[in-house]
Amino acid sequence: MIISMSGEKTKKRFDLYIIVAVGLLAALVFAASFLRILIPTPLGNTALHLGNVLCLLSGLLLGGLNGGLAAGFGSFFFDLVYPGYAESAPYTLVFKFCLALVCGLIAYAGGRRGEKAGFNILGAIAGSLTYVVLYLGKSFLFDIWFARTEVATAWADVTAKGIVSIANAVIACVVAVPLAFVIRKAVSHTAIYKRVMK
Repeated sequence: MIISMSGEKTKKRFDLYIIVAVGLLAALVFAASFLRILIPTPLGNTALHLGNVLCLLSGLLLGGLNGGLAAGFGSFFFDLVYPGYAESAPYTLVFKFCLALVCGLIAYAGGRRGEKAGFNILGAIAGSLTYVVLYLGKSFLFDIWFARTEVATAWADVTAKGIVSIANAVIACVVAVPLAFVIRKAVSHTAIYKRVMK
């Protein structure tokens, strides 16, 4: 009975650390998404922003599922409060979740736990490309089916968004991978590292 109670207490404490880490990174994703430069496209706007840096960082520090939750919810709540983005919030939740999920799954595959630079780089690139494909695919289909635009106009819109999305992806990979290494080293002796990242 004592062993059982002790085991339950440890599990609850472990879960609490994960909840705190996911919440913290979701808040950072939310805040970083405000740092943006709006760029007009034929059918609206796109933006250069730092949100994807924190989304990748979530996957690199917390792994696939937990990183995906932080990235997805942080981006989802940003869309809900940013003027004109609320209607895209459900898509953003799924797409940013997938970005960090793919990144984290690769970085943590085979017990690597995000500690191998090569797999972190591969994860960051794969996660970013996953997001770009999902975002551009949704934009094209939305332009054709719901906005009822001509195919040429839809392609022009997607091309403009694609250029900015790839720039966001490059920035995110270049910043997030070394930043994850620095953060991991800085917190390597803390309880959150041992309970969440190790």
